[in-house]
Amino acid sequence: MTYSLINTIIIQSDPESSAAQAHGMATGMLCVNQQTQSSDWLGELFFHTASPTDEDRKTLVDLFEDTQDLLVSDEFEFDLLLPGDEALLSEQVEALTHWCQGFLLGVGFTHADSDWSKEAGEILKDIVEFTKLDIDAEGEEDENDFVEITEYIRSAVLLLRSEVNKEGER
Repeated sequence: MTYSLINTIIIQSDPESSAAQAHGMATGMLCVNQQTQSSDWLGELFFHTASPTDEDRKTLVDLFEDTQDLLVSDEFEFDLLLPGDEALLSEQVEALTHWCQGFLLGVGFTHADSDWSKEAGEILKDIVEFTKLDIDAEGEEDENDFVEITEYIRSAVLLLRSEVNKEGER
């Protein structure tokens, strides 16, 4: 699924939101509770706005289920839903900050317990810091930083999911 398709669906209901934020929220919810249902996510996503059409809802459910599958896959194919390389770097960085905000919201909606492992707490602190990135990015150095940060977040999310679910098995 493309970022632009999901983004169009999201902003029709909430112009203040984005596909990145919605995907971050789904990821955060799934990270801390593998049993989260797409209906839970959609309920939070469209809590204050009009619900999407049936066709758009199906597209969003497919995104949620794909994300759910990728998070538990041994193939490490999970990735953040962000604008592609054709977008300006500043737009990509802004979307990354929105993804991080959505992720933190999703974690908060799903995991009220604040008894995190030290590693999990550090990951969450890092993601909080990434919500504050300077979106006025341009040039090769900023592009390299963006790639490094997205790779870190990708790995950190998988580690956090593993940590939280390991704690739940004790």
